[in-house]
Amino acid sequence: MRGLIIGLLAGILAFPVARIFGGPPVESAIAIEEQNSVAAGGGHGEAPLVSRDVQRTLGLGSGLLGYGAGIGGILALVLAFANGRLGAISPRAAAATVAGLGFVSVVLVPGLIYPANPPAVGDPETISYRSQLFGLTLLLSIAAMVVAVWLARRFAGSFGSWNAAIIAALGYLAFVGIVRLALPYINEVPDTFPATVLWQFRIASLLIQGALWTVIAIGLGVFTEREFLRPGPGPQRANLALR
Repeated sequence: MRGLIIGLLAGILAFPVARIFGGPPVESAIAIEEQNSVAAGGGHGEAPLVSRDVQRTLGLGSGLLGYGAGIGGILALVLAFANGRLGAISPRAAAATVAGLGFVSVVLVPGLIYPANPPAVGDPETISYRSQLFGLTLLLSIAAMVVAVWLARRFAGSFGSWNAAIIAALGYLAFVGIVRLALPYINEVPDTFPATVLWQFRIASLLIQGALWTVIAIGLGVFTEREFLRPGPGPQRANLALR
């Protein structure tokens, strides 16, 4: 429940980031899409079922709240399992580690292999195909990160924690590199689409995700540390059980 609440708070705090950094490139991409439609003889098309004002306010806000709550709840469950199993680190450090590894495996790596595209970019006929490739990349990245963490813990006794972490990180990077080479490369960006708008949109996507995941990491760390420092045998028993 705390993870869900923290995720909702993260969604609220990520909303202004999305409006400030994500709004301009999206509006520019929509304008380009409308210009292309007019140039192709299709006019401005039918009016959208949901107006742009609603999309950029209620739509964006509800999407961030739902996404934040989901990520917060999942990270809270992962942290409950991982806390005490990551070595002699504080609950805040454990929360930052879990969130950092999650951000890399869920957001950064899949986003680098198949980056987000603004409106007017991408063939509508390949949406399903591209979604399947992104989902496969996401699953492989998460699975590789889980294996990397397991390897780091397993090799820590033989090579030391730092060296074991480096070995695991190199193994993860090597695997995702193979995934990048094995999966098909997709480039559906029109030659006439401004590179600046595309760059701004993709950077904004990472900033929004980064803001949301950072708030969740900080919130989970604070709540977890307060719980484990609370007087009484409950948290201490839980910590010993995890160890």
